[in-house]
Amino acid sequence: MKKLIERIRKDGIGIGTEILRVDSFLNHQVDVALTDEIGEEFARLFRDSGATKVLTVEASGIPAAVATARAMGNLPMVFAKKAAPNTMVDGFYAAPVKSFTKGTLATVRVSKNYLKAEDKVLVIDDFLATGEAAIGLLDLIRQAGAKCVGVGAVVEKEWQGGAKRLEDLGYRVESLAIVTSIHDDDIQFKNV
Repeated sequence: MKKLIERIRKDGIGIGTEILRVDSFLNHQVDVALTDEIGEEFARLFRDSGATKVLTVEASGIPAAVATARAMGNLPMVFAKKAAPNTMVDGFYAAPVKSFTKGTLATVRVSKNYLKAEDKVLVIDDFLATGEAAIGLLDLIRQAGAKCVGVGAVVEKEWQGGAKRLEDLGYRVESLAIVTSIHDDDIQFKNV
């Protein structure tokens, strides 16, 4: 997505060779107009997927997932919670997820009320690195007996292998900006 890549070039900050900060417009402060365009692009890419729900992990995947759900006809958007709230009393699906950026392990949860066997789920997240978050979400979908119809990432760090890992498992993966390398503020993209 050309506009997204241009914005990363303008406002993204590379840190070393592994970290890309896009928090000024994507996942801390949100450029709503750009996020709406991201949702439209995911809707175009997954138009024929048959998705009935969009799933992400709190918190940084929520804006892109909401925009995608809206662009796909106001589908329900569900986000996996990293802490079990007192209101989740009807049971839940749970899976471990390791955060590459934070270096932490969290258990993500979705109420059994919001993922059902008949659901066709589109996974949307802000970043795809090693694929750990997506694998955790796929586990929640599997536990519900539902079907994953695709995985969308706003930004993919290609060298960390997450997309290949998911594709090798048989999932369709679409990334809007594929970063091939980071050397501080020298950020390189695939097919640009």
